[in-house]
Amino acid sequence: MRSASMTIRPDIPAPASTIDALLTGRAVVIAGGGEAAVVSGIDKRPRSEALWLARDGLQGDEQGDRVYHGGPEKALHHYAADHYPDWQAWHPASPVSMAPGAFGENVSTRGMTERDVHVGDVFRAGSTLLQVTQGRQPCFRLNLRLGRPDAALAMQSLGRTGWYYRVLREGWLAAGEVLELVDRPCPDWPLARLIAALYPPDLSTPSLPDEWRAAAGVSELAERWRLTFERRLHTGTVEDWQMRLQGPEHLRR
Repeated sequence: MRSASMTIRPDIPAPASTIDALLTGRAVVIAGGGEAAVVSGIDKRPRSEALWLARDGLQGDEQGDRVYHGGPEKALHHYAADHYPDWQAWHPASPVSMAPGAFGENVSTRGMTERDVHVGDVFRAGSTLLQVTQGRQPCFRLNLRLGRPDAALAMQSLGRTGWYYRVLREGWLAAGEVLELVDRPCPDWPLARLIAALYPPDLSTPSLPDEWRAAAGVSELAERWRLTFERRLHTGTVEDWQMRLQGPEHLRR
């Protein structure tokens, strides 16, 4: 993992992107009740003021399940608004507007997607310094929010998951700030490649174990993802995604 004292490279050929929306949400019950209640902070709303970004997340933002959401390796979620027209075409009857915040992201921009952003990329924004750690592993809460039982699976299959940052330097962040790429330690690892390795469309591909081995060796990658690739190499199998994608049994009926 790189530190905030790294040497800034001015020669990286990458466009800057403006934060069109900075969003937060409170954790509330979105389904069920009692012990079966599903709590989530996926309903994010735009904030007009500057917010403090700490190592574990954005001021005023909450997660319903801190085991799998939030924390230092997933302090901030970024989603490309470039994808929303296609989502609108796929789900025209969505109960929420297919616009920034629909997928529970904290940061919305245009002009950069999973094909442009790399694992380990370091961005300067406002007074903060951010590093890309991993893609998103969509869960059943997205199904509940969009009113479709296949929403999380669609996000995963399309590879349009967005990505997370760790915070290398805390500071103030606001909509209108420019995300400026200042370091790219993993030029061979665009997020699209990483996501394809995690969610392979064909498990019989002969080169897949080599791809997992290479991903497990990327030190800038979030530890949980590196351990996932290492486990696959050890067991030769891919983990069961049903619970994450579909939720508890009572939510699948």
